[in-house]
Amino acid sequence: MTQTNAGASTGAAAAATTTELPPPQPQPQTQRSEMVLHTGSLSFSSHMSREDEEMTRSALSAFRAKEDEIEKRRAEVRERIQAQLGRVEEETRRLSTLREEIESMADPMRKEVSVVRKKIDSVNKELKPLGSTVQKKEREYKEALDTFNEKNREKVQLITKLMEMEQLVGESEKLRMKKLEELSKSIEETV
Repeated sequence: MTQTNAGASTGAAAAATTTELPPPQPQPQTQRSEMVLHTGSLSFSSHMSREDEEMTRSALSAFRAKEDEIEKRRAEVRERIQAQLGRVEEETRRLSTLREEIESMADPMRKEVSVVRKKIDSVNKELKPLGSTVQKKEREYKEALDTFNEKNREKVQLITKLMEMEQLVGESEKLRMKKLEELSKSIEETV
């Protein structure tokens, strides 16, 4: 709060008495000035001369003018802040609406992805026991196949042996037949 040099002492006293009052409420200008003059005149009325009173009035009017200007600026700043807050609130609402729209656009895909993931999980749960069953059956099949192949080789060996034996039996029969013929010839010759 700036004051002139001439009314510095009286202006300071008046400022001290006015600052003790609650913040100024919108009042008519005359009541305010009377109150300030009245409080100022109570403490200094006996000591002030006419020139001092003029300086005090001019200082008080300058002070009031500054106070009015400050109050006006406060009101302007308040209005600007309120306007900015209004814009911020509007932008917040707009952003909220946009976020909801984006989420609603992405939501169907999320649901589909979720459904597919659940299906994959359920198929995986079904596959685990089936996989172990397949492995078990593959082991059983391999064991059965090994047994089958072993028995098949044994059969082939036996068939080969049988064929060899039949060949030997066939040769043996030929020899016997030959001997029988020889015996029969020799019997005939002796008879």
